[in-house]
Amino acid sequence: MNPVSFDEADNLIKTIKKGIKKSDSISVVICPPTVYLSKIKVNSDFELGVQNIFWEDKGAYTGEISAMMVKNLKVNHIIIGHSERRKYLNETDEMVNLKVQSVIKNNLISILCIGETIKEKQQDRTSEVIITQLEEALKNVELQVLNCNLQIAYEPIWAIGTGETPSANEIMSACLLIKKTISNLYGRETAEKIPILYGGSVNSKNAFDFIDKTGMDGLLIGGASLNGSEFVRIVNLFV
Repeated sequence: MNPVSFDEADNLIKTIKKGIKKSDSISVVICPPTVYLSKIKVNSDFELGVQNIFWEDKGAYTGEISAMMVKNLKVNHIIIGHSERRKYLNETDEMVNLKVQSVIKNNLISILCIGETIKEKQQDRTSEVIITQLEEALKNVELQVLNCNLQIAYEPIWAIGTGETPSANEIMSACLLIKKTISNLYGRETAEKIPILYGGSVNSKNAFDFIDKTGMDGLLIGGASLNGSEFVRIVNLFV
């Protein structure tokens, strides 16, 4: 729920648009609060996404938005299962699965978030959590329907907004485990096509190493994205 006014959001987008170097080698996706989406869409040439959807296309679900509504806005990306929704709104793996199915049915791109809590990490359950969350999120999603309209964001919950981050080896291990799990579900060729992102206390000082030393394909940037200059610095590291 940031920023709290459209003027702030508009200024942020303008700073980012002005500062980012043009490049065909990277893709920048902005997922603003939904209430700003239509106005931002008019003035932005970035790919856009939303932070959540409900799993039904329409109906009496007050306060929710659907993948079909998002599609009609010509917006392509939807974040699913973010840790804050799991934590504060008790979003379950079953709910995440229904949302993934809705996104894929509407031929949009899911940015599927997975990751362990500090308690699960201390209990040495990181691998178990990653495998379970992936398998549950993709239950009943067939390969021909998936069509690679999926990105996976590994965001260890204990690293979000804390300034703490996993080591490069820990992130690399998570990346390989995700690829192995997807390969077991859909085959190696599909696993190699699905982008894997890292999220959790990303900033301009650590962003390059998160990609260069871990095998990750991209970043899911949280707090740093609210500082236009910092976000620009992060993106331009890869141009």
